[in-house]
Amino acid sequence: MGSDRHEEVLDVLGAAIANGELAPGAVLRSDELQERFGASRTVAREVVRVLETMGLTTSRRRVGVIVSDPAGWNHYDPRLIRWQLDGSGRAAALRTLTELRSGVEPSAARFAALRATPEDRGRLRALGHRLEETARARDLTTFLGHDIAFHDLLLTASGNPMFAQLSSVVAEVLAGRTSHGLMPEEPQPEAVALHVEVAVAVDAGDADRAERAVRDIVDQARDEIAAAVSSNLGGQ
Repeated sequence: MGSDRHEEVLDVLGAAIANGELAPGAVLRSDELQERFGASRTVAREVVRVLETMGLTTSRRRVGVIVSDPAGWNHYDPRLIRWQLDGSGRAAALRTLTELRSGVEPSAARFAALRATPEDRGRLRALGHRLEETARARDLTTFLGHDIAFHDLLLTASGNPMFAQLSSVVAEVLAGRTSHGLMPEEPQPEAVALHVEVAVAVDAGDADRAERAVRDIVDQARDEIAAAVSSNLGGQ
């Protein structure tokens, strides 16, 4: 129960900071947090500790806990990404995240084609087939799981641990697009075919082909996001 309360307070407070409701320089005091959320001192302190590890706040003696400038935030933290995608700055967050994917994933695919183990190549092919099957069945929940696993494996198979650690970032983007209705109602055949193309290219050790296919995937995602965001804004 205490853990649930901790997560509840963390989500509310973190989202308020992530989306600008609590501006940089705002002061948070433990007693005020306890009163506002009906939380214990232990929960309030633990929430503040987590926010500090994310760079969202800093503590200053005789002042309290201060909301940090966004320049100091850990923008790769999956929780921060989730809060941003859930908030009013979703369009800007998606743009930033898509730019990150454009810079990283095509290179990861290139190196995966050169470095992936035989087991990795086989798993990537299998995931490509599962994406085809779940797309045909219009099983979006299972499709999302396979899509996340596909991109996770691609980043890991690059052999670059810094690329691999971006897996949780990409997973949040894919899950966020789905949960906020920013994906097509059913997986697009072109996108599915491109994932299969990546798997085939990596399996063949064709670095240029793998890099090109992933770049096309990210470009298509960028265009779909732009169209979906524009449509949502137009309906407001």
